[in-house]
Amino acid sequence: MICCRKLLVLISCCLLVLETWAVDSLKVYPTHWWTGMKNTKLQLLVHATNIKSAGRVALKPYAGVKMTSVSTYANPNYLTIYLDIGKTTAPGLLTFTFHNTTAVVAQLTYSLQPRNTQNGKTRIKGINSSDLIYLIMPDRFSNGDTSNDRIAGLKDQSLDRSNYFKRHGGDLKGIQNYLGYLQQLGVTALWLNPVLLNDMPDRTEHGYAFTDHYTIDPRLGGASAYRELIDSLHKRGMKIIQDAVYNHVGIEHFLYRDLPDSSWFHWWPVYTNTTYKDQVLMDPYAAQIDKKRMSNGWFSPVMPDLNQNNPQAASFLIQHAIWCTEEFGLDGWRIDTYAYNDLDFMNRCNKALLDEYPQLHLFGETWVHGIPNQSFFARNKYDIPYKSNLPGVTDFQLNLYGIVPALTQAVGWTEGVNRLYLTTTNDFVYADPGKNVIFLDNHDISRFFSVVGEDIAKQKMGIAWLLTFRGIPQLYYGTEILMKNFADPDGLVRLDFPGGWSGDAANKFEPGGRTPAENDVYNYVRTLANYRKTSPALTTGKLMQYVPEDGVYVYFRYTAVQTVMCVMNPADQVKEIDMHRFGERTKPFTKARNIIDGVTADINNKLKVPAKTLWVGELLP
Repeated sequence: MICCRKLLVLISCCLLVLETWAVDSLKVYPTHWWTGMKNTKLQLLVHATNIKSAGRVALKPYAGVKMTSVSTYANPNYLTIYLDIGKTTAPGLLTFTFHNTTAVVAQLTYSLQPRNTQNGKTRIKGINSSDLIYLIMPDRFSNGDTSNDRIAGLKDQSLDRSNYFKRHGGDLKGIQNYLGYLQQLGVTALWLNPVLLNDMPDRTEHGYAFTDHYTIDPRLGGASAYRELIDSLHKRGMKIIQDAVYNHVGIEHFLYRDLPDSSWFHWWPVYTNTTYKDQVLMDPYAAQIDKKRMSNGWFSPVMPDLNQNNPQAASFLIQHAIWCTEEFGLDGWRIDTYAYNDLDFMNRCNKALLDEYPQLHLFGETWVHGIPNQSFFARNKYDIPYKSNLPGVTDFQLNLYGIVPALTQAVGWTEGVNRLYLTTTNDFVYADPGKNVIFLDNHDISRFFSVVGEDIAKQKMGIAWLLTFRGIPQLYYGTEILMKNFADPDGLVRLDFPGGWSGDAANKFEPGGRTPAENDVYNYVRTLANYRKTSPALTTGKLMQYVPEDGVYVYFRYTAVQTVMCVMNPADQVKEIDMHRFGERTKPFTKARNIIDGVTADINNKLKVPAKTLWVGELLP
C-alpha cells in the first residue's frame, strides 16, 4: 500500500511537470521547418519552464534525420537541439521526448514540411530594376479591420489618431483593400515597415523593436492577414518585401527578459549607446574602442544590441529569415540599420538566404555620408580586407547628394544638377549599381514635397527622375498625393493616408477626394510608372549621362530596341539645347515622343525644354 502511494505521488509529479510544459507553453524556434533545404543543419531553440531539468532528449527514429547534439544554457528554461536533415528526407512529423532521471516528462511533435513548389515562379521571385516599390507604414495607411485596433494583453493599448506618437490602427487588411489603387498607380512591389510583434509599452507604430520573431503583430491582423495580403499580391503579379532587423530587439523581447545566457547580447559597465559613426568601420586610423562602440553599443536604451558572434544567436536570426521567406513567400528583404550589425555575420546571413533562394533580393539601409562609405557595405570593386556580399543598398547618396541638391541648389561647379551628375559618376565602385534602391523620401526623412518648397513642378521633376534613373525606384506612401512635412522638429512624416479610415474628411484614394493639384501629380505618377512597366530602356536599359551645361542635365536610358532621353531643367526659364551634342545616342532618330503628353518633337537640331521640367521622351525614327 505504501509503495502504491509512492507510485501515485511519482505519477502525479510527472503529470504536473507535463502540464507545465503543455503544448501552449513549450515553445520551439523555428516553429516548423522544411525538407529539401540546401543547408541540412537545423538548430531548435526550446523554451519552457525548467526544461533543462529534463536531463535527456530523445528523437524517435526518423529516416534521414539525425539529432547530433543537445546543449543547455545557464538559464534552465532553454535548451537547444541540433539536427541534421538529409537532402532526400521526406516530410513528416518528428517526435522528441524529454526525460528526467525517472520518467518522460514532456513530448514535442515537430513538423517537417515540403517546400512550396511555386518558389521562384509565383512567389519568391526577387526584386529588380523592373519593379516600382511602394513603402507603407502599416499603422498609418488604412484601417481595414477595426476589431484588431486593440489587443487584450498587449502592453500598448493606445489608439489615438490625434496623437502622432500613438497607434492609429492601420493594418494589413487595410493595405489589401487598396491593392487595386496601388496597381493602377503602377506599383509592382510593397515594402512594409516591420510586421513582427512589438509588444512594447510605448511608441510601437514604427515596428522596429521586435518582442517575438515568430509572431506577426495581431494589431496588424496576425499571420493569417499577412498570408492573405501576400497571396493577393502574388495573384496580381505583385511582390512583397519584408523589413529585417538583425541588430537589436525590443527590450520586452522574451530573449532579453528571460535570457538564455548573458552572451546573447552586448553588455557594458554602464549604458553605452552606439556612436552612429559608420566611418570607424573603414577608417585606417580608427581606435578599437570607437569600432566597438559603433557596432556593439545599443541603438537606443529600449533596443538591446544582439551579439551576433554568439553562434546560437546568429543561427536564431538566420533561420528566422529563411523561415519567413519560405513561410510567406517573400520576394525581397530590406535590412534595417545595416552598418550597425556585425558585418561578418551579415555576410553569413546574406549567403544563407541566397544559397536557398538565389533569386531573392536583399538591400540594406545605409544612411551614411559618402559614396565610399555606402559602397563599403555593398558588393563593390575595392581590394580591401572586408568584402561585403550584400547585393544592394538604399541609395542615400543619390538622395542626399543627388536629386535633393539638383532641385534645391543653384547651379555651381559642384552644386545643383552638377552634384547629381558627380554622384552618379562614382557608380564605378559598385559591382552592380542597378541593384541599389533609389528614393525621394521615406519614413525617417523629410517628405520630398516639403524639401522642394511645396513646388509641384519640382515634385514632378523628382518623380520623373525616380522613374527614369538607374536602380530600383521606391515611392513613399502619399508622395503621389503631395503629402508633406519635415522630419524635424516634429517628425510629421508618418501621417495617415487620408481616406484610409472610415469617416475621414477626404478620401485621397479616389479622384473625387483629391484636389486638382493632387490629381495632377497622381496622374503624372500613374502615366510614367505604367509606361515604365513595359519600357525595356527604363527597366533594364543602360545609362549614359552628359556633363551638365547651362544648368541642364541630360541622360539617356537605352537598349538595342529602345532609347529614352531625359532632360532636367530646374531653372525658372525655358532652355534650348543643341541636339547635335548627343549624336552618340540620338542617331538614327529624328523625333521624340513626350511620355507624359504624347506630343512629338523634332530632335534634329534644337530642343526647347520648359522651365522646372524633367522632359522624358522616347526617341523615334
